[in-house]
Amino acid sequence: MGALAEPMDAIATLDDASVFGMNQLKRLFSDQRKYLGFFFDHLDYTQVQAFTQLLLDAKGVVFFSGMGKSGFIAQKISQTLVSTGTKAAFLSPTNALHGDIGILGSGDVVVLFSKSGATEELLRLIPCVKAKGAYLVGISSLKNSKLSKMCDMHVHLPLERELCPFDLAPVTSTAIQMLFGDTVAIALMQAKNLTREEYALNHPAGRIGKHLIFRVQDIMKKEDAVPFCKENDLIMDQLVELTSKGCGCLIVIDDECHLLGTFTDGDLRRTLKSYGGRVFQLTVGQMCNRSPRSIGVNVMAVNAMQKMEAPPSPVTFLPVVDHANVVIGIVTLHDLVSAGL
Repeated sequence: MGALAEPMDAIATLDDASVFGMNQLKRLFSDQRKYLGFFFDHLDYTQVQAFTQLLLDAKGVVFFSGMGKSGFIAQKISQTLVSTGTKAAFLSPTNALHGDIGILGSGDVVVLFSKSGATEELLRLIPCVKAKGAYLVGISSLKNSKLSKMCDMHVHLPLERELCPFDLAPVTSTAIQMLFGDTVAIALMQAKNLTREEYALNHPAGRIGKHLIFRVQDIMKKEDAVPFCKENDLIMDQLVELTSKGCGCLIVIDDECHLLGTFTDGDLRRTLKSYGGRVFQLTVGQMCNRSPRSIGVNVMAVNAMQKMEAPPSPVTFLPVVDHANVVIGIVTLHDLVSAGL
């Protein structure tokens, strides 16, 4: 078999007519910016404010619905609202007509997205939603659409035209739907004074959530997993403890478990280099670091990582102590990285 062509070689063999020009690409982005500008210039902020206030005052759940690409946008906006502190969900119009509408209650709000305002599945859904006592909002790009006349509230999203050369593919209309929904979501977030901590509670698996939720006590090793030793223990007698628990160190304590120092595998290498065979007569206390860094149990885990990385030289572990300097655990850099910090 012959060698595969390199990507640039493959491009070079294309007919000139099939190469999309840079100027044509720039013109498309410029046109899209102009169409989005039309949306911003003609948006009725009175309608937007009324819609935002409605969602802010809603006693129940805010349901978003739509068909096709508007349905995907409705689903995304509902997820943004949920993550930023507003009770919301996506309601499939077809599934709603086959039983899912049972989830609706009189305190709920149903928001219907449709570019034309004439989507058949949504129009069929409207009387069913009204029968459940929910409040209806139509979002469309036609002022006098059927949707606008059948709903309790209508928000008009001005659309000059689609970027599509045939003015058919919904690429500009979906962009302004997304802009509208996500901006309202942030407006609600600000109106509710959502804190970083509250936001993190909604994102426990994300990095920001872990930074704002996880504390040292959630990640640290404790009890038998901590490589403890006493200061009078011989170094040679603690080699197994030093290497078997995956911490790369020994935590030196007194009889009451107060922190006295630390001894690392790096300390062992330096001791061997300096003392040779005499290392077998030395105690851990003679060679340990008597001024180790330590951290409290209730400190945020991300602060533990920052303390490990602080000058003058980074470390890979921290003894965890209480207010009386009693060691209750150890947190390692590996533990923090494994936790996703």
